[in-house]
Amino acid sequence: MQTYKAAVIGAGIIAKIHMRTLHENEYTKLAAVADIDEERARELGEAYGAKPYEDYRRMVSEERPDIVVITLPHFLHKEAAIWCAEQGCHVLLEKPMAMDAAECADINAAGERCGVVIFVGHMQHYFPAVVKAKQIVESGSLGKLVMINDRRHHFYYPEERPAWFLDRARSGGGVVRNLGSHSIDKIQWLTGSPVTKVKADVSYYGDRGDVEGSGLLYLQTASGVPAVVSLCGYRNVSVNETELLFTGGQLKLDGQQSLWIGGAGRGYEPVELGELPEPFAAQWSDMLLAVCGGSGRLASGVYGQSVAAAVDAAYRSHETGCEQLV
Repeated sequence: MQTYKAAVIGAGIIAKIHMRTLHENEYTKLAAVADIDEERARELGEAYGAKPYEDYRRMVSEERPDIVVITLPHFLHKEAAIWCAEQGCHVLLEKPMAMDAAECADINAAGERCGVVIFVGHMQHYFPAVVKAKQIVESGSLGKLVMINDRRHHFYYPEERPAWFLDRARSGGGVVRNLGSHSIDKIQWLTGSPVTKVKADVSYYGDRGDVEGSGLLYLQTASGVPAVVSLCGYRNVSVNETELLFTGGQLKLDGQQSLWIGGAGRGYEPVELGELPEPFAAQWSDMLLAVCGGSGRLASGVYGQSVAAAVDAAYRSHETGCEQLV
């Protein structure tokens, strides 16, 4: 495999993980990082030998990277992704892909028009416990999958959360857009089937911003599997748990690293996950594979659009009080 030149746009928390991953990959030359906070870009760039920039357009124009990783606030994804695609860059976008499915469609159209790869960082495809759960689902060893219950409860309004996250005009939504994207992605990937119907209720009791702080979603996939997603960002006990019920037993995902199996007459037992690559390293390897014409587990732009469309349907359902088709 040839070596690809890469750059990162945005120098926030998640960018640090991407920078380390790109720096350690033998087929990647990490060239630069851009952020409107020049000092933050400089500090992150110095840590990995990457040139800092304040303007990502200048960075791309001068460095001419093969691939860019975009970790900007949601409302900037569309503009940055389309502009980079037009410069001939392949694009890895942090999730959610954009503010809504319409913006995702515009990004995908640009990727097709410019002949570049558009992928989205839906990390559920790489976490060891989720990978193992998918293997068990596909094996049929527990019988037919009949339902999924997913709970993701985590305080969403801490003082350190940037204000744009809590401004719907810049984030596209609250816990349903930001956390619910993980849940919808997990359900779609585990079942190998897109969400086609959504009934949802959300609430707005946060003490900051104008985004929703909870959402209860009833989903159905194209394969007929129903799922309930409970999202809560108020001051509750933190939970990140997914239960899959089959005709012959059940699985429970506890976060991203722990998987349990159980059945009638016995309690849960831990599942041995085996050795798997570090998730971000595996994602980047798939990105490089896609750029050179292969295929992997990375979520395409079209897939990312499907997740955004399901989130859009949840908001429409709350507003209308009716089930919505995706």
